[in-house]
Amino acid sequence: MSLKGFHIVFVSVSTLLCVFLALWAFVLAPEPSAVATGLGFVGLIGAISMPVYGVYFYRKINRAQI
Repeated sequence: MSLKGFHIVFVSVSTLLCVFLALWAFVLAPEPSAVATGLGFVGLIGAISMPVYGVYFYRKINRAQI
């Protein structure tokens, strides 16, 4: 698997895991707590930043023609 292919898979899976973490923390947590809320916000930040990183990497790797 190439570096480009690995990163596309990695970013996709990481984004889905971050979305699941946020969903669990805000909706499915057995009892709301400060830790669950903090993890939810970490999940939201990850779910937003991972695709941004993926687009940045994809554009950079295409310019380098690797």
